[in-house]
This record gives sequence, structure tokens and C-alpha cells, in this order.
Amino acid sequence: MKSNDKNFIQRLKRQKEDALEYIVDTYLPLIKGVTYKVLSPLENEGVIEECMNDILLSIWNNSNKFHGDSTDFRKWICAIAKFKAIDYYRKNSKRVEFTTNEMELSSEKSAEEELIMLEDKTELIQLIHLLEPVDRDIFIMKFFLGLKTEDISAKLDLTKASIDNRIYRGKKTLYTKAMQLNWKGSV
Repeated sequence: MKSNDKNFIQRLKRQKEDALEYIVDTYLPLIKGVTYKVLSPLENEGVIEECMNDILLSIWNNSNKFHGDSTDFRKWICAIAKFKAIDYYRKNSKRVEFTTNEMELSSEKSAEEELIMLEDKTELIQLIHLLEPVDRDIFIMKFFLGLKTEDISAKLDLTKASIDNRIYRGKKTLYTKAMQLNWKGSV
């Protein structure tokens, strides 16, 4: 028997490889789209490919936890892809590698100014990691991934007002910590 749109969920739960092949054929563009949206700022194709493989492995390993029809399955896969990609983004953004593209010298800024800006970015990332986990997630989604407040509130199951308040308080916290470190610039 071969997997099709009617039986692939049951076959996946029974760990039939043809079900995974069907999922790859049918849902890979969706998985790829979600993964690229989150991880493209890292500009690392290897990380994106690794994340997509990890997503497929998670689908395979957690298939027994899924309950629903093919519409729910699509949403389930999107959620797995999104959160895996965010995990990969967090893990790989800690290892920020500065390439020569980021060190381009322009006529407007000297080499010293460019170096100071790169150091400030690194320090800002370190400061963000001092926030509470929920606040850190909000800051990453809002300012690094460019998500809208409505999208963040839906993903974290918080109200828009709560998200806005957390951003406001988080900015104040970051500003205070930056001043404690005697930063010359502003947050």
C-alpha cells in the first residue's frame, strides 16, 4: 500500500517510510518557506538545510502525538517548522560571525566607527539574553525577525497590549543595563 492524501497520517503513525516520502513531496515547500522566513537573516544555507532535516525528523518522531485531519496536520507542521527555525535562529545568532560584508568601509564612517557599531551589536545581543525568556522571545520576533505585534500575540497566546507592555518594559530594562555598562550610545 502506498501513502496518499487519505491515509498518510495513519501510515506515518505506523512509521511507514512511504508516508514520510509523501510528506516531503507534499509539504516540503511549506516547510522550506517557513524555515527560510525565519533563518534567512543568518545567510547560512547549511543551517537552513540542517533545520529542515530536523523538522522532518521531529515530524517522524512525534507523529503519534498528532491527532486530527490533513488541515490540522498542515498547521501542526507549520508550528513545528516555525519553532524549530526559531530555536536554530537563537542557537546560531549567539555565534554571530562577522564577515567582510559587515565590515565594509564606507566613506561616511571610519574603520573605528564600524568596529564600535559591531561591538555595540554584540553587546546588545548579550543584553537581550539577560531578559526573561518570554521577553527575549518577543524581542527576537519583533526586532530581529520583523514580526508584527498581532503575529507575536497569536504565537505566544498573549494580548497585543501585553506584548506592547513587555516591549516597553524590556526597552527600559535594556536601557538601564546599558547605562550600567556605561555605553555611550542609546538603546
